Amino acid sequence: MNAIQILAPYRYEGQWVFDDATTGLVREPFVAGIDTMIDHFVKDIPDAHKGFRLLFSPTPFPGHLMKLEWRRPEYGGNWYHCPQLDREGWLCPALLKYFAEAPQELYAQFESKTK
Repeated sequence: MNAIQILAPYRYEGQWVFDDATTGLVREPFVAGIDTMIDHFVKDIPDAHKGFRLLFSPTPFPGHLMKLEWRRPEYGGNWYHCPQLDREGWLCPALLKYFAEAPQELYAQFESKTK
């Protein structure tokens, strides 16, 4: 498994979603607070709604902008707290397509696809 995973989220019907052919996910939405966290971190990326690069890892890496700390499971997904924003968000069970179990911490970087 790669230490750093990459997705290319985009807006569909007003919601942040992503496709991942390797996992069979199509228009998988970010919901329950994660969507508003994304709004915050991509606000300075031109045309982010058309797609941006999201790099994420359970360990810190150079350039990460967001840290999420695991809080509790619910409905097959997991709640995480973002200390930078002092907000919680829920990651759905699709998280387990990338990790054997919910990581205690997640780190993320948001960047333009044209970078």
